[in-house]
Amino acid sequence: MTSPPRRPPSTVAVVVALLTVYILWGSTYFAIAVMIETMPPLLAAGVRFAAAGLIVLAILAAHARLRPGGTLERPTAAQWRTAAIVGTLLLLGGNGGVVLSEQFIPTGVAAVLIATVPIWLAVLDAIVTRQRPGGLVIGGLVAGIVGVAVLLIPVEGVDDLNPLGIGLVLGGAISWAVGSLYARHAPLPRSALLGTGMEMLIGGVALFVGGILLGELGQTDVAEFSMRSIVAVLYLIVFGSIAGYSAYTWLLANVPVSTVATYAYVNPIVAVALGSLFLAEPITPRTLIAAFLIIGAVVAMVSGRPRTANEPERAIDGAVEPDSA
Repeated sequence: MTSPPRRPPSTVAVVVALLTVYILWGSTYFAIAVMIETMPPLLAAGVRFAAAGLIVLAILAAHARLRPGGTLERPTAAQWRTAAIVGTLLLLGGNGGVVLSEQFIPTGVAAVLIATVPIWLAVLDAIVTRQRPGGLVIGGLVAGIVGVAVLLIPVEGVDDLNPLGIGLVLGGAISWAVGSLYARHAPLPRSALLGTGMEMLIGGVALFVGGILLGELGQTDVAEFSMRSIVAVLYLIVFGSIAGYSAYTWLLANVPVSTVATYAYVNPIVAVALGSLFLAEPITPRTLIAAFLIIGAVVAMVSGRPRTANEPERAIDGAVEPDSA
């Protein structure tokens, strides 16, 4: 006997989930800037993700215990290995690059550069599959490179942007893209939330170790932590990681990936607006031109990507919460 077809989600549910990802993930750049005002970047990010991972795993375990006959899926060693690789690439490489970069460049610029993740995904995917990208994808790639160049190349009469900060963000975007592609075909638990919790836990530990290796532990004075920074960390744990990822994984399972990927267009706009309103970051013509080029490039590349009958539900097509991510 065949099971009845799953009812499509309501429009209201999809809109609410999309707005959750748009706003929460767009706001994480602002929250990170507040967090690192008085806290060591990688150590604070490590606490954020490790705590979020533990909370997600604890909730899943409690739900399994309370459900009659329910059991929590037991991850295999191969699945833990995948979680370790993906969590390190996404969070230590991706999110760590963003967190470190915001010491040198405005939050809005970091968000605009992170919007290049779908571009790197398309490029790396074409290299791996040896498939020539279409005209829209190639045009988007060129526009994206030009947009990055607008931010990077010194212009007389215009304030220069720190190349180290830009390099850290671009490195983070590439690391996120590599981890996302690897996660598509590597063994992961059936439950997307379980896999996410495992990745956040291991990625958080990797960030913490990275902070120790950079000497952050010896430079940390807990007495100097401001209430603003503490609240920012709590916000990132609850809303940026748990709520944002939950909405994102639900969307991946219920709507086309091309719809989910639209957050890559909206997050930079939210980040630039919050940075201007609350951190007094200037919105310069240079930033606006680069944002127009890069977001336009992402639109072209997502529109031009080949559609397959069964797109992987777990595909993290630029889950830009390297801020998500």
